[in-house]
Amino acid sequence: MEHKHIYDAQGKQLCCTLEQKINSNTSNVLQGVNPQNDHNHTEHSSAKNNLLSEFKLPIISLCLLLIAIAFDNWFPQTWFKGWVRIIWYVVAYAPVGLPVLKEAFESIAKKEIFSEFLLMCIATIGAFAIGEYPEAVAVMLFYAVGEVFQTLAVKRAKANIKTLLDQRPDEVTILENNQPKTIKAETVNIGDIIQLKPGEKLGLDGELLTDNASFNTAALTGESKPDTKAKGETVLAGMINLNTVAQVKVTTAYTDSKLSKILELVQNATAQKAPTELFIRKFAKIYTPIVVLLAVLITALPYFFVDNYVFSQWLYRALVFLVISCPCALVISIPLGYFGGIGAASKNGILFKGSNFLDIIANIQNVVMDKTGTMTEGVFKVQEVILNPEFNKDEILQMVNALESQSTHPVATAIHNYVGNVDSDIKLENVEEISGHGLKASINNKEILVGNFKLMDKFSIEYDIDPTTIVYTLIAIAYDKKYVGYLTIADSIKEDAQLTIDKLKALNVSTIMLSGDKSNVVQFVANKLGITNAFGDLLPEDKVNKVKELKAKNETVAFVGDGVNDAPVVALSDVGIAMGGLGSDATIETADVVIQDDMPSKIPMAINIGKQTKKIVWQNIILAFSVKAIVLILGAGGLATMWEAVFADVGVALLAILNAMRIQRMRF
Repeated sequence: MEHKHIYDAQGKQLCCTLEQKINSNTSNVLQGVNPQNDHNHTEHSSAKNNLLSEFKLPIISLCLLLIAIAFDNWFPQTWFKGWVRIIWYVVAYAPVGLPVLKEAFESIAKKEIFSEFLLMCIATIGAFAIGEYPEAVAVMLFYAVGEVFQTLAVKRAKANIKTLLDQRPDEVTILENNQPKTIKAETVNIGDIIQLKPGEKLGLDGELLTDNASFNTAALTGESKPDTKAKGETVLAGMINLNTVAQVKVTTAYTDSKLSKILELVQNATAQKAPTELFIRKFAKIYTPIVVLLAVLITALPYFFVDNYVFSQWLYRALVFLVISCPCALVISIPLGYFGGIGAASKNGILFKGSNFLDIIANIQNVVMDKTGTMTEGVFKVQEVILNPEFNKDEILQMVNALESQSTHPVATAIHNYVGNVDSDIKLENVEEISGHGLKASINNKEILVGNFKLMDKFSIEYDIDPTTIVYTLIAIAYDKKYVGYLTIADSIKEDAQLTIDKLKALNVSTIMLSGDKSNVVQFVANKLGITNAFGDLLPEDKVNKVKELKAKNETVAFVGDGVNDAPVVALSDVGIAMGGLGSDATIETADVVIQDDMPSKIPMAINIGKQTKKIVWQNIILAFSVKAIVLILGAGGLATMWEAVFADVGVALLAILNAMRIQRMRF
């Protein structure tokens, strides 16, 4: 069996765990292994062969061991004695023992002497030396079986994430001179038109050119309900076209698509370690040499204190002690528990960038959230247009539409949908986005301002209304230093927003809404949902200051946002959560957790996954330490044999692995 290694920051080998298998397998898939495209049937049919292949060496050892035990105890053979018997057990030992011996020598060559490989080698070779051949083979056999189960557990934990890695086709069909042409997905250029047949997956992000089309987005969002897109809407790589031939104009390079970013997050997810994992790493490095020293003392010290000292008897006790003390139950099950949590989260459309964030989110005290695009749909519609009579309504709206075309904010989309196509005769100059306020530009050498009323105040534009009396989002307009009027824009609350707040309250988590929208709109939404505190009219730096106030009270804070302006406060919070569907790339890059389908109800789900992961990890730690402590004491006193040692080591490891796998089956 091929064993993998973990190395710390200095490149030192720590112990045999599953982490390198995870990273290696994930990396292979990212580099082009895409079995779902061509090999679904082959992969399914070869699963049993792979399983048999994993168990091949342990099965050989088991058969030889059982035959030897039968010859020793049940069907004695006159020829099964002396060197024949020893060689038989050595042959039974070889398939499972040689790979571990090799790893032990390689560890020593790297100056990492005290590894679990060395513990197993000393224990089993020592057992051979004192004539305990069946136990020597059994210990290494069960260790090898534990390694196989570890591998299978990793594959299971990785299965949910791997569905993400298989969602991008290698080839796409583009239209070239109205003729379909199949090319490699990575060679597609921005602006190319992809033709997507029913049942095909989209290879790159783009804009839908067909009037409408339905897509299966389950692999990206965890949401099984088909998503119908209209002409002009954004469609993402990995979506599966359902019912009609669709055309998509590519808007993002292959390597910059949202799916590519998601794959990068998945690949790096296990690099960020939880404090518990880091502790176990340090613990194993100190613990293992101490155990070896104690085993030497158990063998040697009784010589000076025991009258009827028998070397082989005390050596056997020391070997039992070594087997029991092997820390594999901890170093296997703990990272597997965290990776299982990451897998369970991704199955539900939540991506954690590291296991440390599972730990932090489990103890979160405050969830601070943006309003637009987080708790509301972020789909605005113009309700009213109130302009002073001295201005031409059509001209003003065309200028506003032209200026807002420079923005990707949902408000800009609402205005575009209301006004229509941008007038190409309008020439904008000196376009400037004023963070937290709006847009400024020059048209015909005259200044135009479009934004909130703080923008009017900033440029000393006088107006004759009280914005606080209107419970809608207001877009104020000024042209040539004069107040023109305003648009009212309404947004709708997400259908699962209320459920989100209710669940957060059930978890004893405080909820706070921070928004750049005007205060009465923010307060209206907060009151409707039952959010504890709400603050509006905030600039990005105001949001940062509010979060700093919470952190100054030594309270943990998760911030949920989707806009570019949210990136600073996302970075400041203990856990930054980004809405990955509508969210800006900057916020997704900065965030620690990404919710792919923009559903706020995934926030309490993420907290629950963190809590369950942490619970399972601590269950495994307590189980391993408790059983090992009991059997270690019994072993040192001569009351435990190698068979109890096997249970304390491999048995506990298997129980811990099975416990860690439970999170994959949980419903949140």
